Amino acid sequence: MDRERLDHALERAFDGSDGERRAVVRAAGDLADSGRLATDRGTEITVETVVTELADAPDDSSVSERWNWWIGALAVAYGDEYAQFGVRRYRED
Repeated sequence: MDRERLDHALERAFDGSDGERRAVVRAAGDLADSGRLATDRGTEITVETVVTELADAPDDSSVSERWNWWIGALAVAYGDEYAQFGVRRYRED
């Protein structure tokens, strides 16, 4: 997972502050590093995967709300272990 590329893609695609976006990038990186998504879905997490999945969230959602929406869907589909990848707090710049 190219975290810098993900950060730029999220900035172009969704509303949210720099701090909020950094928290999502960190959570996405942690999810990628865990290998959990690859195990459950049979595919590695990519920048394209994240942007596509987050685009399905409600239109008025910020980037962290979109991320948490997707993590919630993964938790329903594959188990509560995904909850650890949610974004709870982030520092504003």
